[in-house]
Amino acid sequence: MAEIKTKPTSGSVEDFINKVPDEKKRKDSFVLLEMMKQATGEEPKMWGSSLIGFGNVRLKSPATGREVDWLRIGFSPRKANLSLYLCGDIRQHDAALKKLGKHKTGVGCLYINKLEDIDLQVLKELIQASLDRGFFGNEIK
Repeated sequence: MAEIKTKPTSGSVEDFINKVPDEKKRKDSFVLLEMMKQATGEEPKMWGSSLIGFGNVRLKSPATGREVDWLRIGFSPRKANLSLYLCGDIRQHDAALKKLGKHKTGVGCLYINKLEDIDLQVLKELIQASLDRGFFGNEIK
């Protein structure tokens, strides 16, 4: 069975963010870092080389039964946008997303160009709702 490649590392989160070339994205990353620290009460860890994660959950695939360790929430300052990893299916937060502001979504990701494009209070609510609801509800406790 293939092993998941994205795992926690000992890399420095602050060093990683400080190396983000775009100044606005770097500043937005520090805002997200603090927002997620406050919401989780946990310290961030690098997951792989470019993902900042908070917490750790064991997920079990309903289709295959495969179990993997994954972050509870996190984000990555990608070249194209800020990618936020909030929950298993971001569409479960449709009402809040309508109030958020300019964004795009994937299955479990929220993509934001810059924080000034969105309502930060709505983002805080989305982060908390994701933590409360969990990943597809299939975490192994």
